[in-house]
Amino acid sequence: MGGDRGMAEKLHAEIQSGDKGLRAGSIGLLGNVIIGLSAVAPAYSLAATLGYVVAAVHSKAPAMFVIAFIPMLLVAFAYRELSRDTPDCGTTFTWGTKAFGPWIGWIGGWGLAVSAIIVLANVAEIAAVYLLRFLHLDSLADSLWAKVALGCFFIIVMTWISIRGIVISERIQSVLMFIQFGILILASVIALVKVATDHAGPQAVTPQWSWLSPTGLDQSSIAAAVILCIFIYWGWDACLAVGEETKDPEKTPGRAAVICCLILVATYVLVAYAVESFAGFGTTGIGLNNPDNTDDVLTILGEPVAGAVMASALLLVVSISALSSTQSTILPTARGTLSMAVYKALPQRFAYIHPRYMTPAFGTAVMGASALVFYLVLSFASQNTLADSIASLGLAVAFYYGITAFSCVWYFRRTLFDSARNFFMRGLFPLLGGIAMAWAFIKSAIDMINPDYGSTSVGGIGGVFILGVGMLVLGVPLMLACCAADSDFFKGKTLNANTEVKVPDVY
Repeated sequence: MGGDRGMAEKLHAEIQSGDKGLRAGSIGLLGNVIIGLSAVAPAYSLAATLGYVVAAVHSKAPAMFVIAFIPMLLVAFAYRELSRDTPDCGTTFTWGTKAFGPWIGWIGGWGLAVSAIIVLANVAEIAAVYLLRFLHLDSLADSLWAKVALGCFFIIVMTWISIRGIVISERIQSVLMFIQFGILILASVIALVKVATDHAGPQAVTPQWSWLSPTGLDQSSIAAAVILCIFIYWGWDACLAVGEETKDPEKTPGRAAVICCLILVATYVLVAYAVESFAGFGTTGIGLNNPDNTDDVLTILGEPVAGAVMASALLLVVSISALSSTQSTILPTARGTLSMAVYKALPQRFAYIHPRYMTPAFGTAVMGASALVFYLVLSFASQNTLADSIASLGLAVAFYYGITAFSCVWYFRRTLFDSARNFFMRGLFPLLGGIAMAWAFIKSAIDMINPDYGSTSVGGIGGVFILGVGMLVLGVPLMLACCAADSDFFKGKTLNANTEVKVPDVY
């Protein structure tokens, strides 16, 4: 009891000072950008979804990357403005609470946690499968027990690395990120050069500017593609969650978020053009309309483009990309639970900071364990259910991105007309981003109810809808349980619109 009282007193003091015990000033702009990009895991994201985007909109995949980029950039402006005012590792939770109150803030934080749990289960398996294929262990890659065992091992190891500290995490992510971007860009350039010099084969087609235009598509096709592209872009906000550990936290994280979005859209459009022009849209061979290629069209940039070495490199880079995302996804989510605990929205145990590594060790361990359990349950329940879970991820992402965007508008509402900059950066742009996210969420959720959407259904309702909406709704009883345990946060005593949230001093 004495230890619990001491912890409570320490946490109360930290709330008053704004110091959560994190290692301030540990990473700069480059390191912040690296964490944001590695959390996106571009190679894995493209491998997992580009084929489905092409299936939904045919040659218009580049257009969908640009269209989805626009609301992402608008939301990034909201993140930048909010992080300048309140550079708190709770991000959506903290900002949603200050703007709309504790209930909206809490459920926004839950949306972020849900998206992390879902993606961790999937990226761990992808990392395992592609590594086994790279090692030419195809029989093990097809074995449920082998890939699950290796996937669980990856989650455990990356959780341990995250506990060890932000600096070692940044260094590991730097290596992994540069490898995957280098190979993606190299393979894409080679593919486009071969198309331009008529060395790509008879299946290749000439790149068209019209691929950047969404004309001729209906709303359902656009919504299906955009919700997939939201997943492809998702993760750049990780650089905001480590803002309190960043040099110049009022400016650096916001700049890093915008830089991440710009790098991603350029890379994705380049890769999409390379794949579409090199592979063409035939129904056989490497053609993009061949259903055998839908699950992973990125391998088209491998052996067909540059031989066995590039094929092996792409297998490795997808595994590395998924592996880096496993670790970088844990980082921001654990820090989100830390912030929630400091303000008594979660049990105080989540606010425990490791005395040596200065990381939210307990929250990090819980996040890793939650992903591990989710992965095991869905893997042995059905591989189709695991696949549907990644399709549902866009709902959770659009949900908490939308809350963040609207929070920006409402939080700064009294100063929107003080200057043209405020009107656009804090008002119009975030508002448009929030509306776009709300449209993507609502339209996709309605379409996902159809039992033919995805690979599973229960009682005539699509499994993607059940997983996506069900995981978000699960937060309601958990939120009520937290309120019953300690209602101070929900009464607005620990965090409200007038609470001054500070970052720790750099030491």
